[in-house]
Amino acid sequence: MPLRRLATLLLTGLLTGGLLAGCGGGSSSDVDPATAMKTAQQKLEDTSGLTLSLTTDDLPDGVQGVSSASGTLTDAPAFDGSLGVTLSAGSFSVPVKAVDGKVYAQIPLTPGFTTVDPADYGAPDPAQLLTADAGIPAILAATTDLEQGDDVRGGVDNKEVLTTYTGSVSASAVSHLIPGASGDFSATYGVTDDGELRQASLTGVFYPGKPAMTYDLLLTDYGTSKDITAP
Repeated sequence: MPLRRLATLLLTGLLTGGLLAGCGGGSSSDVDPATAMKTAQQKLEDTSGLTLSLTTDDLPDGVQGVSSASGTLTDAPAFDGSLGVTLSAGSFSVPVKAVDGKVYAQIPLTPGFTTVDPADYGAPDPAQLLTADAGIPAILAATTDLEQGDDVRGGVDNKEVLTTYTGSVSASAVSHLIPGASGDFSATYGVTDDGELRQASLTGVFYPGKPAMTYDLLLTDYGTSKDITAP
């Protein structure tokens, strides 16, 4: 076989293999699922901060609750960002700061920030979402029946290859994210090749008496530092 033809075949094989590895259909990770979750949990607990995005496309009709959240979380613990909330009066994007055990929100049609109880909006204290006992790490720690899935594209603009893991989580853990959670939840996690939890999907009953729904989390910018102070 001519050398040029052989080189072409080899190059084609390498490219095809790389594309398949990056687009699902199998997993390149040989990490035990429990170990992968423990590593992801530890990286969350150890980071100085990160950027969080929480979204849903299926908030049930008639629910007063959280439709989205985005902002910076730090290990102070503190949060600076906004919550998308749906109330009887409509849907609003509410600037929020949480620091020193208090949550401040800039309520629509009122001047400045006001101290609020986030439970009134079906939300947690967002500053606690990085903590080991009352945040996302606690959800990972409580996940059972873990199984490894395929590699998928994910992260910001789907630029990363993530190993997926599925499992089940009780409401007592998921309530760290949405206080009204009840029953068991199915979870899918996407983990980077260096062990960071990049994304998570949780499906179940978040609001009493309402149908099951899904919240999606995206966690980026590990190692972020930000001095967040009360308004």
